[in-house]
Amino acid sequence: MPDKTADQPLAGRITLVTGATRGIGYATAVALAKAGSHIIATGRTQGGLEDLDDEIRGFGGETTLVPLDLKQPDGVDQLGAIIHERWGRLDGLFANAGVLGELAPVPHLSVKSFDETMLINVTANFRLIRSMDPLLQASPSGRALFVSSRGAVTRNAFWGLYAASKSALDALVQSYAHENEKSNVRINLLYPGPTRTQMRAKAMPGEDPDTLRLPKDLAPLIVPYLSPDCQKHGEVIDLRV
Repeated sequence: MPDKTADQPLAGRITLVTGATRGIGYATAVALAKAGSHIIATGRTQGGLEDLDDEIRGFGGETTLVPLDLKQPDGVDQLGAIIHERWGRLDGLFANAGVLGELAPVPHLSVKSFDETMLINVTANFRLIRSMDPLLQASPSGRALFVSSRGAVTRNAFWGLYAASKSALDALVQSYAHENEKSNVRINLLYPGPTRTQMRAKAMPGEDPDTLRLPKDLAPLIVPYLSPDCQKHGEVIDLRV
């Protein structure tokens, strides 16, 4: 394992990033790689994964690309088996992938949208926990960070589906954290706050994007929570300014 340096405090670590083809996932994968971690990047679009690979390899970083649609969660189990066979452990999990779903009055939500949103925002994260927990436990300092939202607690009108999915995610992750009080794994939730992403543009079409932070500005704030130095546990990390 490479020795850690001040410039690369995550040298030798292996970090899985879901939803790594754009936005916060892409930017955080780059920042983690610059800090020395090998990145296992998942996403639905091969082109987006290849762009990430090109950028990370451009500064000497290392990636393993895994095209993965979280609507087919059996793929998560297969990924867990591959990580086990190749590395035998996982040092970091950045569970970033998620969807906005349908913004509509609760009685008007389509069954298809409800099912797909819950599948990606909740069930896929459960499958990640189920598959990656043994690998995180095998690390001397496993760290897991799940991207949620203040929408989980504000629960505004027309946001019922998104709020319900993120509320469920928060409950699942914090229960998982309580179960790991005596382990070496540290588990937290992340509320990124308003950020210039495609999801934000879809949710707030009239908003001036120039007033929002870029994902690349947020990413360096996220890296420390996936570091072995992070001792926060079971907390909500709110990066809203």
